[in-house]
Amino acid sequence: MNECVPKPIEFLSYENDPTVLTVSILTMLCFIKTSTILGIFILFRDTPVVRANNQTLSFILLVSIMLSFLCVFLFLGRPTHVTCMLRQTSFGIIFSVAISSILAKTIIVYMAFKATKPGSSWRKFIGLKMTNCVVFCSVLQVLLSIIWLSTSPPFPEKNTHLYQDKIIFQCNEGSMLAFSILLGYMGLLSAVSFPVAFLAKNLPDRFNEAKNITFSMLVVCSVWVAFIPSYMSVTGKNTVLVEIFAIISSSVGILGCIFFPKCYIILVRPELNLKSGLSRQKKATL
Repeated sequence: MNECVPKPIEFLSYENDPTVLTVSILTMLCFIKTSTILGIFILFRDTPVVRANNQTLSFILLVSIMLSFLCVFLFLGRPTHVTCMLRQTSFGIIFSVAISSILAKTIIVYMAFKATKPGSSWRKFIGLKMTNCVVFCSVLQVLLSIIWLSTSPPFPEKNTHLYQDKIIFQCNEGSMLAFSILLGYMGLLSAVSFPVAFLAKNLPDRFNEAKNITFSMLVVCSVWVAFIPSYMSVTGKNTVLVEIFAIISSSVGILGCIFFPKCYIILVRPELNLKSGLSRQKKATL
């Protein structure tokens, strides 16, 4: 007797895939940790370590990291038209805001030091609202996303050719060119932030976070450079897991390199979170 045997449909399901549960718990823990850090920064917003290098940009960066973690849930579960259209574009826009904030913070550090020199031409740039830099860089990513969704939007599809014994339910990106441009734009922002932060990392300021930004950009660049060959070499739901890993790793890298040292000073070494503590630290390093 001959009969048709339905092939199993594979995707990152909440029901029977322990990997999804693990990723969900890890993502929520990272989100809660970021929310806690944001709460600490709001509570100690008038202290030198928080006010240094523009506290508004710090708040924007923390909120962007929180939203980046939440974007992971768009990659989990059964693909739909809405999640397929939103997951790449949402993360691209949110992470561009985060990288733009880092770039703006680095430029502030560099300009502030250069402006202290007598007769410096950098003085005329002091007072510029660097949040405009964040808005400008983010608008470009928004425009790229709108063009992508308008011309060739991602959509869910059932891939029956990849495996003989199962069907892969996945999101087709619609246009790999648009997807590559979106990732390339984030890479460009990171590539610009890294050398600027590297130039400013040895500037004589106790609360100069350029060194921390340098390490965070090194982590981000390393993760996404490794992402490209990994993404191209795996198939099925593993491609989604690779991108989720890249999102979580790069967001944790930024959080750990930039904000953990500040939280250490705020909570463990509060004597350094004073202008007098700043002066003593400077003398100790001379």
